[in-house]
Amino acid sequence: MAKRAKSKSGTRKTGLPSKKEIIAYLENADGEVARRDIARAFGVKGEARADLRRLLKELDEAGAINLKSGKRIERADALPPVAPIDVMSVDDDGDLICLPANWRGETEPPMIRLAARKAAKVKPAPGVGDRLLARLKPAGDDGYEADVIKAIGKGAHRFLAVFHEKRRGGGVAEPVERRARDSFTIEKGDEGSAKDGDLVWIETKNARGYGPKKGRVRSIAGHIDDKHAFSLIALANHGIPTEFPNAVIAEAEKAKLPPLGDRTDLRDTPLITIDPVDAKDHDDAVFAAPDDDPENPGGFRIIVAIADVSWFVKPDSALDKEALKRGNSTYLPDRVVPMLPERLSNDLCSLRADEDRPCLAVEMIITAGGVKKRHRFMRAMMRSHAKLAYEEAQAISDGGTAPPALKEVVKNLYAAFNARMQERKKRAPLDLDLPERKIILDENGDVEKVVKRERFDAHRMIEEFMILANVAAAEALERAKTPLIYRVHDEPDPEKIEATRDYLDTLDYSLTKGAVRPANFNQLLKIAGERDQKEMVSEVVLRSQRQAIYDTENVGHFGLNLGRYAHFTSPIRRYADLTVHRGLVKAFKLGANGQTEKEAKALSKIAEDISDLERRSIAAERESADRYLAGYLEEKVGAEFDARIRGVTKFGLFVMLDESGADGFIPMRAIGSERFRFEEKEHAVIGESTGGVFRLGQAVKVKLAEAAPLTGGLRFDMLSDPLPGSSKRKGKAGKPSQPGRGKKARSKKRESSKGRRDKATNKKRGKANAKPRRG
Repeated sequence: MAKRAKSKSGTRKTGLPSKKEIIAYLENADGEVARRDIARAFGVKGEARADLRRLLKELDEAGAINLKSGKRIERADALPPVAPIDVMSVDDDGDLICLPANWRGETEPPMIRLAARKAAKVKPAPGVGDRLLARLKPAGDDGYEADVIKAIGKGAHRFLAVFHEKRRGGGVAEPVERRARDSFTIEKGDEGSAKDGDLVWIETKNARGYGPKKGRVRSIAGHIDDKHAFSLIALANHGIPTEFPNAVIAEAEKAKLPPLGDRTDLRDTPLITIDPVDAKDHDDAVFAAPDDDPENPGGFRIIVAIADVSWFVKPDSALDKEALKRGNSTYLPDRVVPMLPERLSNDLCSLRADEDRPCLAVEMIITAGGVKKRHRFMRAMMRSHAKLAYEEAQAISDGGTAPPALKEVVKNLYAAFNARMQERKKRAPLDLDLPERKIILDENGDVEKVVKRERFDAHRMIEEFMILANVAAAEALERAKTPLIYRVHDEPDPEKIEATRDYLDTLDYSLTKGAVRPANFNQLLKIAGERDQKEMVSEVVLRSQRQAIYDTENVGHFGLNLGRYAHFTSPIRRYADLTVHRGLVKAFKLGANGQTEKEAKALSKIAEDISDLERRSIAAERESADRYLAGYLEEKVGAEFDARIRGVTKFGLFVMLDESGADGFIPMRAIGSERFRFEEKEHAVIGESTGGVFRLGQAVKVKLAEAAPLTGGLRFDMLSDPLPGSSKRKGKAGKPSQPGRGKKARSKKRESSKGRRDKATNKKRGKANAKPRRG
């Protein structure tokens, strides 16, 4: 009998297929299938359909399938056991580096390696540009090994590259993809209108064996001399629009501030904004004061006012359609690609100091212990009484100079925050508190330095007030029975938790059996802090978590330990918040531009789309930062750095530098003098001779061997010794393996062995002084 999926409690639910059965079904299907097709195939009926929907969402969040509009489903990011792959380059050992054909993921495609000895068995020998049907086997945290089934013709992989002209026509294209190591020949006639230094989209042409790799120019994306080229590459790679259509600009320019009308007048209430020092848009303002209700002794009245974007962005308008197309603003080291034109994002919707601005505000009453008693939403007109940076707010709270009225405002905000911290302590959200870094550019657009963002209580205060307002928005819309998009963070997958539990056991940590709550992880992190291993364990805990997404079905927010949560506080930069604002306007009859029937019906599809767009922006932000950091470190090749292992694969180790946060790779051949084997369950590589271990989260010292700003790639050599290993981890039968690894080492070993045999033979023949013959 086929296995059936487990419920969250761990018991099997009858009538449901297992995750493996669903994936197998999709692999055998011809393209997309509908949810009802899966239900029919496995006999899922009645109330079990809701369980099936939850199961499919789990698979979607895990990247195993892709949920699309119209309840369509396809196999997605996690690669199937058999798939077509395109050969992109050949590495130093002759192995072929491949990418999955027709990759649909929002992140970088996984690394696929086809070993040279396996490629040699295919006739004719495959080369760059070929498409192969291959069996794929996971090879660690990031990557696959391939076994070729058959060649299936010419691939047509499209990638971004820098074009270099040749005098007699044509040229060379240097890919910006990190895994495409080789340049491509562009024959005369295939260059189109590309000029030297242009960033161009290239399509591969077929090439056999190890001959020249060829391609053709399909379009031009920009020029490499642009000081914003690194960001341009990231934006182009992910298809993020950088220019607003004329109709959208025109609509934004016509926008005007609304009159006070029926709005609540908050202009005399001393609301203030607290943001990063370089912030240009201010979409939230805060105020707090002691509650004067005698039945709430020690309590506080808090107001969170948010820019009223819904007033300016009408449903189904040109502005609305463009905002939905972008989903969110994208933040790169040198620029912000906004969701809304600057006329709105930096002007009419920005809560500037001493200027009237429309807002949607929530007034919340909390107890002395920080528990929210009630709330109410209002459409209002406000006037920010001060614009503070986090550092300034903290300095005032610590006793710095400021006007008396402003000091009183800050004092009350911190007092209300301290009350909220009591509630937070009891709620016990997941407390990873990972360090954040910021890339600082000089006037020429080059990286001047990388700094760790200092965390003040001012940061935590604003975060806590925003969380409280977001909870109030979700509760208000639920009570009003108004459709909404939640921000959900489901509890970790039981299988992943079990793997995490096993791994932590190897580090001598014990994670509670059964259901795991954020408090269990926090206790683990506390112990790790006492052992000076907090960063190592934080990495493990982070990897056990699901990704937070947008959804119309509420499963709560695991990380915040909240039953309901919706994004309300940043409508300038997130479309999800705009939909929540419209819902509140409709639910409480607050005027024009509320949620329409059309939008209410589309919320599920909108939630899927903006979740995808969020992942797209995150990937572009990461890639742009990688290129800037590689450019920054290019002059430091040969330097030594403190780092931490962020990923372990069969091909090597991924590390992150402590100082800059730059990510790089250590290939297996550069880890140490002995041969290392990959142990997936332990997230480690283990020396076959000594049993020494390099594992996930471990602090190490590395040397920068190569930096490639164009691709953002960094390659390192390991300098640290491995952690001591037990005797049972050493090579087979306890015999140490020979020092030296890779093809060159093995070749030298064979030569040395042959030399010894030849010398012994010569000695028997009375030729003790004869030189050994070369192998």
